[in-house]
Amino acid sequence: MKTLHFLFLLFSLNTFTFSQGLFPHPHAHSHNDYERIRPLKNALQNGFISVEADVHLQNGNLLVSHHHPNKKAPSLEKLYLAPLDSLLHANSGQVYRGYAGPFYLMIDCKTEARTTYRSIRNLIAKFPALLCSSGNCPVKIFLSGNRPVQEMVSEGYSGIGIDGRPNDLGKGYSSELMPVISDHFRNWSTWNGKSKPSQDDLMRIKGLVQRVHAEGKKLRLWAIPDHEETWTALLEAGVDFINTDHLQELNHFLTRNRL
Repeated sequence: MKTLHFLFLLFSLNTFTFSQGLFPHPHAHSHNDYERIRPLKNALQNGFISVEADVHLQNGNLLVSHHHPNKKAPSLEKLYLAPLDSLLHANSGQVYRGYAGPFYLMIDCKTEARTTYRSIRNLIAKFPALLCSSGNCPVKIFLSGNRPVQEMVSEGYSGIGIDGRPNDLGKGYSSELMPVISDHFRNWSTWNGKSKPSQDDLMRIKGLVQRVHAEGKKLRLWAIPDHEETWTALLEAGVDFINTDHLQELNHFLTRNRL
């Protein structure tokens, strides 16, 4: 039965390689990826190296949904963990064959922090290939939303990281434990993306970028004006992840500019 499941996943996802003309984009983050027609597959087909899934713990099950999930809500295991695990086995330990960088899975916890974290940790234990260890990290899994930060810090890094906030900078959290710093775009800029950004806005963002990068972490800003002018400005400022709902458009933009 496991063999049939594995073959089904390979057939449905395919193995993504450079030889197929696909160039993974290290700056591409799929916002609310689970809301796509084909979650994960759409992101992979567009070369994204980071995806986001909202998760609810309900009756012992981890279900993917933005709001309170109904009975038909897919599970985290089926939608993300099992397919990624199958890709690692098919692609010699890489999500994209030939791409040595990590793939990021951000799990946005919508239910109580501690119990949701414990359930996620127990579930991921079924897929040891997904857990970073001994310098090998094909998939970086990190929690956003309701996170038991102090509990995770006190336990030490065990393969699941934390999505940090700017006020976490300077607290000594390692980039292994806290690989990404995220914040609302409006906390750093009032720019609507329709004209040139002000120098003050750019300097604020660049200052944040410098602080994040000084700790070896990556920066993601959410709720950005989601089009090329903003993408260009944020990338030039040094923002690491472009948080987008427009996968094909960002793929074409990054491919065209080889960013």
